[in-house]
Amino acid sequence: MGLLDLLQQAVGGNPEAHFDQVVQNASTDQLGAGLAAAMRSDQTPPFGDLVGKLFNVSSSSQQAGMLNQILATLGPAAVSAAAGGALGRVLAPGQTQLTPDQASQLTPGQVTEIAAHAEQAHPGIVDEVSQFYAQHAGLIKMIGGAALAVTLAKMKEHATQR
Repeated sequence: MGLLDLLQQAVGGNPEAHFDQVVQNASTDQLGAGLAAAMRSDQTPPFGDLVGKLFNVSSSSQQAGMLNQILATLGPAAVSAAAGGALGRVLAPGQTQLTPDQASQLTPGQVTEIAAHAEQAHPGIVDEVSQFYAQHAGLIKMIGGAALAVTLAKMKEHATQR
């Protein structure tokens, strides 16, 4: 059974039940593109909310990896004031990367604000964060049924356009 067939089943039925099979048959790029489309969709919570939710279920090293993606794109100065300066308080002067321990000091609410700020400053961050989470596909199941359904529907839409 090919990816398109799996996506058809997932979109037509229970997305959670078919997600693991889709992940096994999809490339990271395909999964990341579907997730990015879902994060931009008006059918799902805002990008910042989804990132905060994913942050909450991530390991501290995954938390640091995602936040370091944002830092690498925007630079520490651009995001250190977001969320009431929460990121600026955990970063040492001149530091451009968070450690897992530093990332775990942030709350999901603070990360929601940081991600929302990052999206406003650089809309392309949605694609970059989505590609990061596509490499940690098990976490994507945690975004909720509606967002997962949109992710798979967008993947199906992209697959049928090829």
